[in-house]
Amino acid sequence: MATIPDNKISTAQSLKRNAIPVFVASTVMLTFISFWRVAAIVLSDLASSAYYAGGDAENVVGKSAPWFILAVMLFSYAVRAVYIESSSMFVRGGVYRVVKEAMGGTLAKLSVSALLFDYVLTGPISAVSAGQYLAGWIKDVAEYLHHPVRFNDNYFAAGFAILVIGYFWWQNTKGMHESSDKAMKIMKITSVMVVLLIGWCLVTIFKNGASLPPLPSVSNFKMGHETWGWLTHTGFQRMIWVIVMVGFGHSVLAMSGEETLAQVNREIEHPKLKNLERAGMVIFIYSLLFTSLVSFFAVMIIPDKVRPEYFSNLIGGLAVYVVGPTILKLFFHAFVVLVGVLILAGAANTAIVGANGVLNRVSEDGVLTSWFQKPNKRFGTTYRIINLVVALQIVTVILSRGDVYLLAAIYAFGVIWSFAFKALAVFVLRYTHKEHREWKVPGNVTVRGVEFPIGLFLITLVLFATAVANFFTKVDATVAGVIFSALFFGIFTWSERHTRKMAHGHPEQVEQFRVHGDPELSYETVGIQPGNVLVAVRDPRNLYYLRDTLHKTDTTKQNLVVMTSRLTHREHSFGGNVILEAKDVFDHYEQELFSRVVAVAEKEGKTVSLLVVPASDVFECIVMTAQRLGSSRVVCGLSNKLTADEQARLTGDAWERLPDPKPRIAMEIIRPDGTALEYSLGPHAPRLRDEENQQLHRLWRGLVADPKFAALHHYDVVAIALDELEQELDSERREELLKMLEARLRRPGPPS
Repeated sequence: MATIPDNKISTAQSLKRNAIPVFVASTVMLTFISFWRVAAIVLSDLASSAYYAGGDAENVVGKSAPWFILAVMLFSYAVRAVYIESSSMFVRGGVYRVVKEAMGGTLAKLSVSALLFDYVLTGPISAVSAGQYLAGWIKDVAEYLHHPVRFNDNYFAAGFAILVIGYFWWQNTKGMHESSDKAMKIMKITSVMVVLLIGWCLVTIFKNGASLPPLPSVSNFKMGHETWGWLTHTGFQRMIWVIVMVGFGHSVLAMSGEETLAQVNREIEHPKLKNLERAGMVIFIYSLLFTSLVSFFAVMIIPDKVRPEYFSNLIGGLAVYVVGPTILKLFFHAFVVLVGVLILAGAANTAIVGANGVLNRVSEDGVLTSWFQKPNKRFGTTYRIINLVVALQIVTVILSRGDVYLLAAIYAFGVIWSFAFKALAVFVLRYTHKEHREWKVPGNVTVRGVEFPIGLFLITLVLFATAVANFFTKVDATVAGVIFSALFFGIFTWSERHTRKMAHGHPEQVEQFRVHGDPELSYETVGIQPGNVLVAVRDPRNLYYLRDTLHKTDTTKQNLVVMTSRLTHREHSFGGNVILEAKDVFDHYEQELFSRVVAVAEKEGKTVSLLVVPASDVFECIVMTAQRLGSSRVVCGLSNKLTADEQARLTGDAWERLPDPKPRIAMEIIRPDGTALEYSLGPHAPRLRDEENQQLHRLWRGLVADPKFAALHHYDVVAIALDELEQELDSERREELLKMLEARLRRPGPPS
């Protein structure tokens, strides 16, 4: 049990005493999601590439680009197999630590640098592409209304991208909830658009006729510097296998977004591996049809002379050139833009979330200094990391001036090198971590007891061959990628050395804690009794409500547990496990926080238990912890960004998602002025005002005056009223009743 002695101890003595025990729940508190939701989250990022990959590929490769897009989408299933194997491994730690153990610190830093380059570019290219679609639609509407407008599409897209990135900067700074519900809604809307698009394009082809794009050959493959880079005017341009690799490399953007699967694999519900495979198959089929067909339809439907005008707005071009009335096509074009803005903006947010998760994990692994993890005073988020990522994205947008082709070329550098390092790490881990795996990339041959992962080797080989081809053919991307990777490699190297020196410096004047980690969280493992009080803390400068609760609680009769949530970010990781090491959960911030808690508890002369719980959502973490500890009351301070009612509602929503049996829990929110607001979580008897009690009693008395209703109870009156209200809400009186409820909400004062 983690307790603090009742006697008060001076600061000088506290430095000499034994370390104070802290219990760490090493299992992350997660609400697990179905494979459909996992697929929706990944597709919200992956499917966004359909909006720009085909046009960029044809701009660089030529009219045969759809075949390369198709090849990339088919190969994406093999790349996804690498991610599934990595997710099925039980390897603790983020991508940096795992790659470092497998291949050393240098490659680990390069791997993380490439991954960050991928994330930093995802935001700009997605947001700029959304801006390009919006610009195209505005011009089409203006032309239809015979009031054409002229403006630079690239500058408009850049401005729009900065607004989108700025919006998600603020949302992430406040602490944006990563909701699978939002992803599901976006993908449902996207699926409607995809079905309409495919059906309409097929009708157009059936009516007008069309030919398939030409197969790649020396004669139809572009030979300019933009396509061949440093290989221009060399013998490689006449080799068909080199042409295939170059075309494949220029089309690799079509499978960007795969890394999102590595972010969400921990949240997949049981049976984890089976659902991971199901999600992978859904992602494969959906992206294969959407991304590939968009590219093929564009070549088959949009005339060759005007198609280059739509390379940055390919689906918008299809909306213009399908058969049908102009006004109907204009509305469909608007629908395409709406879906594009939703899905591309979502991909921009995913990039911020992913980069934030990676840098947080790198900081936890001791590569970045703790300065980066300093929480925002108001919102508690790692705002310095978010600021860094967003600043890099905005600078990228400004330097690109909204040129989606330039962004696509640079983005492809990060995508392919990120994939290559991931595959190499999984390949090396086959030999360095030989423990049993639930799932492996197919194509394994065993000779005399030695396994040869031929399938995994070939995937890794293709990825590195593609990366090398891009290195020599994408000049601007190579220069930008090398500079970025070298910059972050240098930052990581310096910061890691600085962190080590700091670790060997003078100890800080904070309490020393003895950390106990256990994957199971219960009142027995923590060493407390059911019916305890759970106090959730986060800010070491605002512990007024802990002081108040300690003052009111007799800890000799009722245990008091002080918990803090260690928010785990969606991160690019190896292993789908939800078990963390205690040192990953209890860091400098928790040490500082609990040192303040110790001081408050000692001042009151009370005993408390200390608890750290990793989770992805603070509200779910609180109610799940209360359920497992058998807590009767949860105490929180007033949120900096929510009202007390909003805070209680979100906690109540989290309570509804708890597995049965759900406990009855009282929640108390204490304001800085000491005012306490009480809420009951889950079903409970309502607290009625005196006037409502009088009204209920008056109705009851009137009814029982009739002898045949002599056995009637007050709850019978309430039950009839509730049944009537439920029926009326489904009738034409719904709006009238809702207005009555709104009027009730405006009445002053909650019930006492």
